[in-house]
This record gives sequence, structure tokens and C-alpha cells, in this order.
Amino acid sequence: MTKSSKRGVSRRRLFSIGGGAIAASGVVALTPPGAKAADQPLVADTRSVTATEGTNICATVSPDGKTVAFDVYAMLWLVPIDGGPARRLTDEIYEIAQPDWSPDGKTLAFQSYRDGNFHVWTIGVDGAGLKQLTKGVFDCREPRWSPDGKTIAFSSDRGGRYGVHLLDVASGAITAFSAGPGDEFEPSWAPDGKSLAFTVDKVRIDIQALDGARRTVAKVKASADRFNPASVASPAFTPDGQDVVFTAIENGKAELRNAAGVVVEGEDVFPFRTSWLGSDEFLYTADGQIKRRAAGGPAKTIAFTATVPVLTPRYTKKSRDFLSAKTRPVIGIGSPALSPDGRQVVFRALNDLYLLDIGGGPAKALTQDSFSKVDPAWSPDGEILAYSTDKGGSLDIWLRDMTTGASKQLTHFDGAAVSSAWSRDGKSIAFLSQNGGLFVADAATGETHRVYGDLWEPGKPSWGPGDKTIAYAAFKPYSARFREGLSEILTIDVASGKGTYAPIAPDRSLGTRGDDGPVWSPDGKSLAYVFASRLHVSPVDETGKLLGPPKALNDEVTDAVNWSGDGKSLIYLSAGQLKLISTTGGAPKTVPHGLTWANVRPKGRMVVRAARLWDGKSPTLRENVDVLISDGRIAGLAPKGEVTADVKIVDAPAGTVMPGLIDMHTHRQMQGYGYGDREGRLWLSLGVTTTRSPGGPAYHTVEDQEAIESGKRIGPRYYATGEAIDGSRIFYNFMRPVTEPGQMALELKRVEALSYDLIKTYVRLSGERQKEVIAWAHAKGLPLTSHYHYPALGLGMDGMEHLGATSRTGYSRTVSALGNIYQDVNVAFVASKAARTPTLFTSTALLGDDRSLVDDPRIKALYPPWEYARLLERAKQMAAMDRAPILASLARNVAEVARTVRAGGRIVTGTDSPIDFNAVSLHMNLRAMVRYGMTPYEALVTATSASGAYLDEPLGAIVTGHYADLIVVDGDPLARIEDAAKVAKVIKHGEVHTVADLIDPFADHAQHAALDRGRRFVCEVPAEYWWHEPDFLAQARASCCDGACGFTPTFSLQV
Repeated sequence: MTKSSKRGVSRRRLFSIGGGAIAASGVVALTPPGAKAADQPLVADTRSVTATEGTNICATVSPDGKTVAFDVYAMLWLVPIDGGPARRLTDEIYEIAQPDWSPDGKTLAFQSYRDGNFHVWTIGVDGAGLKQLTKGVFDCREPRWSPDGKTIAFSSDRGGRYGVHLLDVASGAITAFSAGPGDEFEPSWAPDGKSLAFTVDKVRIDIQALDGARRTVAKVKASADRFNPASVASPAFTPDGQDVVFTAIENGKAELRNAAGVVVEGEDVFPFRTSWLGSDEFLYTADGQIKRRAAGGPAKTIAFTATVPVLTPRYTKKSRDFLSAKTRPVIGIGSPALSPDGRQVVFRALNDLYLLDIGGGPAKALTQDSFSKVDPAWSPDGEILAYSTDKGGSLDIWLRDMTTGASKQLTHFDGAAVSSAWSRDGKSIAFLSQNGGLFVADAATGETHRVYGDLWEPGKPSWGPGDKTIAYAAFKPYSARFREGLSEILTIDVASGKGTYAPIAPDRSLGTRGDDGPVWSPDGKSLAYVFASRLHVSPVDETGKLLGPPKALNDEVTDAVNWSGDGKSLIYLSAGQLKLISTTGGAPKTVPHGLTWANVRPKGRMVVRAARLWDGKSPTLRENVDVLISDGRIAGLAPKGEVTADVKIVDAPAGTVMPGLIDMHTHRQMQGYGYGDREGRLWLSLGVTTTRSPGGPAYHTVEDQEAIESGKRIGPRYYATGEAIDGSRIFYNFMRPVTEPGQMALELKRVEALSYDLIKTYVRLSGERQKEVIAWAHAKGLPLTSHYHYPALGLGMDGMEHLGATSRTGYSRTVSALGNIYQDVNVAFVASKAARTPTLFTSTALLGDDRSLVDDPRIKALYPPWEYARLLERAKQMAAMDRAPILASLARNVAEVARTVRAGGRIVTGTDSPIDFNAVSLHMNLRAMVRYGMTPYEALVTATSASGAYLDEPLGAIVTGHYADLIVVDGDPLARIEDAAKVAKVIKHGEVHTVADLIDPFADHAQHAALDRGRRFVCEVPAEYWWHEPDFLAQARASCCDGACGFTPTFSLQV
């Protein structure tokens, strides 16, 4: 990370610190996979950190009452009942949780994510006898020994939902126990072994006897308000078997309860079951501590220390080249589509649609305007090209006559109309709305009708034979308890509207839900798609039913599949090149396009004459300063008026000149929001001159970067990765499920070919695979980020997204349900120097008393209508609701941000937009920091110089040699943080933009959406599957919080 040459500790000693009975196993990987001679050596500084508190730790006391087993840093530890240094039993890669003692006290069961799914394991208390008891593609969690030690109850989604299952310890046989219609989990045995208590759908505690008799003993009312959720968890019988104790979150409180009421209140009780030291004394976890409490008495803390290593990697980070005149080939190619005669291909690049003769380039630009253009599609006769553009105000379908070059608007849709696909008879065009609804437009009149309801981020549609069926990629979860699932093929019978899901192979996903298929062959007998990062085809019948297994056509990384009109070949993207391959296989042919691009290079000299200047580093303002800009960089600072000759003067006689803001967590190509050309203009108008994306469609991301850097599109600088690398289950359409042998190497080839700025590993990638990717990334000069703090910080990860991100455990290990973050988390981040991006989603609560941005002309003009309606609804909601719980959680989050900053740790501001509101959320994050105890200076540094330092780029400060990214704001943001949003002028890359200029193309489309229009952008047709329900989809698109802000909705939606 740093550019020091100081020697550090090798990875061979990675986990030699901290003790434990099991050594780090099989994951050394000193040489990164695919390493080359030019790769950087792996060097890191290792520090030991000692936890004395634990965030969302689970603890249980041994049968003899002498020892406590608990999980912290995702490892299993033992500590004496009187407290003291903890002894580690498992290593980091096992990523364990929720230990449980065998009745004889000799063995512990726990859940482990060792192999990329959760499974039940056991280990002896001496560290010997580690054994895996369950295997396979389904998750098995929360193991609980029966009183006689012969059976382990656990929860699993192996039955199509979460249910309680029983494992015979001697034989390994598994039988289903619970049989309700909901998700049932977190089992607990009665002392007599004749019944089990468990949680149902997070709102109810049921007891079921072995004979099937069942009763409900506790429940809370399900909350429709995701800002104030209610849930119950982790029941445990009392020693006499007459009562059940459980945890509950309700009304902003985390409590321990029983049938009679509250047992423990006024604490931050963690959502895990109690265990008993006697008839009236129990052990539980809360407030970062392991506690014991006798009935009616005070809690006593069982102190512990647990020591682990954290790594600070040292390597030279890859830099983006914004200034050279070097000519480079275009690799940001999007959505290639072959003409029906197979002689031409059209694709997105450099903010235009390009037409290329297959026989030779260069490709030619078709539209040559500044508006957004996406999703080109040929008519069956090849005479018309359909595409989506916001030339008319928002993304609609336009038709281009390929002979005359004339274009006309086809749809005037009440929303965004994207992902066009012509019917085979040429009379209709299927498309998706921004909410994933499937519509068909009459190709002559533009009249539209809905074919299927809204889906979560589906792929591009494709028509089947006779135009009777439409196929596309769609999401299907494993259960309602957790959000992750598979990307499968969904076929829609056009006449009946019935949808049918089919996986391409059991428990396997398509590549991504976007341009990766399925695409129907011209003869209707095959579907082509990306699977395991390669091109595959499967035989199908006329309804799209799969008739055989996937057949691979190539051995290279593949994206964006499309058929030729004669069905004899397929075009696709591989490592930044167009490729053509025969449907019978063989060697693919490269299709050269001849396109190049170069940086737009600002020329000449400019002086920004600042009455007041904040340089991004100093806690005070300077007055009467000239900032000299030359060729896109800051050439120097001088007293006002000292530089006068041969310069353009940009006068700022009032207000403050400050560095452009940096949003370190955005998803600019994320499906479902439809900003189009508005997006870059919006960012700049709110003062944001740099953004960073930790995940998005790879080729569309690179297209955006090349378009901006070449001056073809207006927008902030853009640091980004492509699709996040994920495991066997996914949620977002731009996650890459890596499941097959050799697939990781293909994924990393895309990373290198498309010149990513970072890599993100996502929720379901195992720690062992993450370690491989970290080593490879650092050797290439790329930082890596994820959603986990440990073992990732022990593997050299560079940063974590969110204070407490979406987690495969179902709860965060870095923030409690009430928004508290404890010492174990803070000390690990400060010591490792890894960055955290807070994404303070609950700052949206401030809209309840601060509508200044909601009513701002920039927002009204540059938000699409559906997004502005969502913003208005949120502001109204916050003004009307009791915000006390959400504001209390926000205050706790900010306390951790401040604690980290003041301890010398790294905090960089990011928002997760557009899930949180684009550009608006950045300013609400900064305002929240100040409202809850940080100074405006501390807050602004996280969005300027601290972010620039983490990127290791000359950004975020007004100092000699930095890029010329400045904003002129009215007022003094160091005195009043709200003034940071009062942007008058933006200078990005040495080019001056006024707010009026940025708004101008959409000024006539300023949004004045009224709340009484209701849910006009939400599908209200009957849903065929529960994950198509409007509430599920609304939560997915607009979720503002999970563990990152302290709340735990049905599932968590951070990226």
C-alpha cells in the first residue's frame, strides 16, 4: 500500500502469532496464482492486536461450568469462567461461529464457512479431532447438541426453505424435523431432549415436540418499517424446561426476554442464545462483553484477551494515467450485436454507438451526441436499429433507419425503457423497465403493455421461436431468510404470462444478469450464455426447456454473447476484444474494430483567484490566494494578484475554494436507476469530482472511464473495478459466481485486460479464495476490498466497505444491531491501517428536518422522475416518523468514525449510491458526521485528502502537483458543513463547469413529482413468486440499512 522499500514480515508467518491448537492449513500461497516476473513481491508489516471486547460475539459455558467457548475474529476460543487470556482452537480460514458444547464437555460443534458453504464441524477441546459433519451445496448452521449427545440439531436450507434438521452423530444420517411453511432456524433442545424451540421467520418462537406437536411461545409484530425493525432470535430453554429465553430487537432496543417479559434491558444484547451455569444463573453476550447474571442480580463480566495478527501490505499501487497523450485501443465495448446478415456489428463505446464491418474497421460513430446510448438491437431485416437514449429527457427506445441515418423516438414510457429485443416477426420490441418489469412495445406505434411483473435486476430478454416465449436471466433465492441465490433462466409464456425458472445446471448460476445471456438461437433450438466465465450453449425445446447439459464452446474469458442471423456463429467479448466463433466450436477469430482514444488534455494556464481557500489538509482557511493551474495540474499557490500574465482568471471573490469531493463507494452502472447522462452532471453539480466503484458491469464501467477521460462524456474521474468476485451464491446482477476449476484464472485475466483499479471480493467467496485473490491483486498493484474485517485483515486486505456490511453470517461482526462498534473492530482497523468506507445510510433520517437538497434545482433537474419521487417519499417519511431509534444508531456509527479518525485510522467517505441517493447522500453523510460530534474539518477530510491518500493519487488537496479538481462554494464549509453543497463552479481536470451548464440539457425536464402520484414506478400486478413481491423489490432497490447502520431488515442490501 505504501511505497516504502522497508522490509516486512513474510506471509509464511501469517498466523504464527496468538497460539492455538491448529496451525494455518493449506492456504500459504506465497506465490500468487499466475504470477509473472514483473509482479511485485509480497511484503507486509505484521502487528499483533489484542481484543478485550467483541462485536456480536456468541459465547456458551461448558457443562461443568468451568470454561467458556466463544467466537471472536471468526475463530473459536476458550477462556476460563473467571476470565483471562483466551486459547484459540481453530485457525482463521475456518471462519467459525456459534459454538456449542457436547454434553460430556469434550467436544464443541460449530458452523464453519471453510469450503464456501456453511457446514457443521466438531473439534475436541484439546484442539484435536477436527471433523466436518455436513457437506454439499446447502448451508447448515447453528448446531446444537441433544442432551444425550447422540444428535445434533441444526438449521439448513436443504429443503427449499430454512428448516430444522437432525444429524445422527454415529451414522451421519440427516432427517428433517420442522415442517412449517416459513423459515425455521436457531434450534435449541429442551433439557429432557423431547422437544426443540426455534425461531420462525424472525418474528416468532415455536416449540415442537419430537412427535410433531407444536405451539408458539413468543412473538413480535413484524415491522413494515425497515428503519425500525422488530425481530426475535436464538431461543434457549431454562434448566427446568418450563420457559424459553430469547433475544428481541424492537423499538430501537436489544433485549433478553422470556414469556413473562424483559429479562435484560438497557444493554446492547447480542442475538445469540443464553447458556446456564445453574438453575438461576445464565451466561450471555452484550455490550462487547461476555456476561453472567443471576436472576434479579447485576451482570458480571468475564474478561478475556484474544490476540491475532493483522497485516499492512506494502506495494506500489497502480495509477491511472489522466495526462499523457498516449493513444490507446478502446477496450470499453458494450453490448455488441451482430446484424442479421452477420456482416456488421454494432456496440457501445466512447459515449456513442459504433457500426463495424466484420471484414475490416475502423468502426464508425452513429449518433455523435452527448446523451446516453445503451442496448442496441437489430430488427430482423437489418434495416432498423433500436436503442435506448435519454435524448428526449429520460431513457426511451429510439429507432434508427440504418439506410438514411434518421432516428425517431418510439416509446414515451412512464419510466426507463432499456434492454431492447426485437421479436422474430419484427412487429414488437421487448424491453425492461428500470424496475425490471418486462414490457413489449409495438414497433410501429410505440404502444406498450406489460408481459411480466418486476424482477430483481434481470438480464436482457430474448424471443423464442414463434414469438411465443421470452427468456432472460433472473434471480432466484435459496430461501427468504438470506438474500443470496442463483441466476437462472426464466422463460415467460407470452400468452399466459406464466414464468418458469430453470438452472443451467444444479445449483449453478449464469455468469451475470445483463449481456451474458441467455440468447436464443435463430432456429430456436439452442440458448447461448456465459457460465463459469466461458461461452456455453444448451439445447432447448420451443418453450425454452433445457434438454441437455451446458456445452462449452471456448476456453477464454467471455462476456456479452450474441448470435449471427444464420445461427452459424456467435460474437462475444474476451479480454477487451471482440471475438467471433463458430457454433460448432474451434478457434475463435478476433474482430478488430480500429478504435482508439486518448486523454483530453487541458492546455494553457488558469488562475483561480480565491478570496478564501481550504486546501483539504489544514484545519483553517487561507485568504486571498491565487491557485495557478497549468495543463490539468496545480502548478502553485501565490498571494492574490501575483500571477497576472498570460492566464485565464476564474474569479471567486466570495465563498470558498476547496478541493473537489470524492465519493469512495458508488455503483455508477447499477441496474434499476436509469440516470443516463444525468449522472455525471449530477455528481459535478454537487461538487463531486472523483468517484470510486467497488463493483459494476465491467465493460460498461470501462466504457464510462474511456468516454470521460477522452472528453466524450461529462462526469467525475472514475476509479473502478468490474464485477465483484463471488462464490456459489449471488444476489446482485453484477456479481461473478466463481465455482468451477480454472475459473478464477479467467476472472483475473479480465481484471488485468480491462485494467481494473481495484478488486472487490464479495459475500460468498471463502476466506481461502480471498487470500489467493489478495496475493494476486497486490502483485499487480491493485488494492482489494471486501465486506469482512477478519480474517481479511490478517490476509492483508486493504479496506472494508461499510461499517458493518452485508454478511454471509446473517449478522454483522463489525457493528451491533443498535449500531455500536466495539474495541475488537476498532483496534484491528487502526493497527492494520486498512480503510473503512462508512456509508452512513441512516443519515437519510436528516432529510426529516433538512430538505435543502430535496428542493434544490440541481436535484429536480438531474434526478430521473422515479428517483426524485423516491427522494420525496423518503423526506416525507422521515418528517413524519419517530426518528429517535435511527438517529441514535447514526450517532453510534459516527462515534466510531470519529474514534477511528482521532486514533489515526483511515476513514474515507462513500455512500453506496445509487442505493442511497446519488450525490445527495454524500452531503448527508458529511452533515451527519458534524451533527454527531465531528468537526466540519474532520468530516471534509474524509471526502477529500484522506480519500486521495488512500487512492495514492494526487487528489483531494489543493497543493502543487495535484490534479486541478476544485470547487467554488458559497459560504465557509469549515464553519458550516452545509455550505459544501452550495457549489457555484466546478473545475475538474482543469476545465470549468458552471451549475447552469451542467443542468442545461435537462433543464426542461426538471422533476416536480408529487407524492400523491403514489407508487407509479412500482409494479402492482400479482406476483407469481414471493421474491417478485413489490415489498421485496422495493427493499432491494431502496434499502438504506443493515448492519452498517445498526439495523437488521429481512435481508441486507449493501454492495
